[in-house]
Parts: sequence; structure tokens; C-alpha cells
Amino acid sequence: MNQSKKQQIRKAISERKKALKENSFIDFSSKLFIHLESLLVFQNAKTILLYHSLKDEVRTHAFIEKWKNEKLIILPVVNGEDLILKKYNGSSELRAGAYGIQEPTGELFSDYNKIDLAIIPGVSFDKVGNRLGRGKGYYDRLLPKIRAFKIGICFAFQLSEEIPTETHDTKMNLVVTENGILNEK
Repeated sequence: MNQSKKQQIRKAISERKKALKENSFIDFSSKLFIHLESLLVFQNAKTILLYHSLKDEVRTHAFIEKWKNEKLIILPVVNGEDLILKKYNGSSELRAGAYGIQEPTGELFSDYNKIDLAIIPGVSFDKVGNRLGRGKGYYDRLLPKIRAFKIGICFAFQLSEEIPTETHDTKMNLVVTENGILNEK
């Protein structure tokens, strides 16, 4: 039952994304990052795990470039069934990896305890921080290793009333959309 509900959510979100124009992706992403930058946990973070976005995700490229000289940016790299982490040293060191994702080729980063903030993508999130990914389990395997504050980011239309969860799922501390911050305590 959980899997069919997850598939229904993924399908519905995919349809909504297909209806969105390019400038909406850019506009919504820009507004989302203004909310994110207002958070003390972001302002105080020195090492941030981010992701290099695909064309149907919150656009992180300009955000990464904006902060790369002030914060240590760590990006995931698909390595078989897992994600490994590498330092981001600039767009000239990115190469197309699995699924066409631009991945850094630089130094391996393995000191997960040094990560202050993890900014995590998702197909959908609910209002209490549960996350639905694409279904491959990459973040399900990575997130338990990271003790940092976790912020899920998505567009407001990607929010779901309730995400079915399983024991291995990691909850986000906050969710941020272009409309604001959810779960803020």
C-alpha cells in the first residue's frame, strides 16, 4: 500500500513539474533561497551539503556559486548504490555522472561530523518533514550517517498532506518552499 501511494505522489508531482515553464523554476527557486538564507542555521553553517540540481528540481546552481567562497560546499556523487561526498571547487571541475547529474571531481569528503547543514532535495515533503525521494534509496542510505540539521527543499506544489514512511526514512528538521518555511519552531 505504501509503495502504491508513493508512486501516486511521484506521478502527480511529475505531471505538475511538466506543466511548469522554465522561468517559473528559476523564479520559485530564487524566492525559496531568500527564505533559506534568512535562517540562522544557514547563516551560521560553515560546511553545507547541497546537491547540483536536475532540470526538474529546485535550481541550486546559482546558489552554489553565490556561496562557494564563503562556505565549504559539499556535493554528492553517485557511486554504485551509494552517494559519496566531494568538495565543490567550481563549475570547471564538474563532470556528468549517473543520471546526467553534474558531479564534482575534486577531493573526497568523508568527515560527515563537520557538516553543519544538509540541504536535501525531494520529490515531495509533508508538513512534518517526511521526505519522498525518487525511489532509488540513495539519500535513505546517506542521511543516517549525517547528524547535521537537515532542510528539505521543494516547490510549494510538491508538498503532500502525508508522506507514507518506513523505518529507514530520515525526517527533515525543516522544509522550505518559495512560499516560506514549514516546521519552524
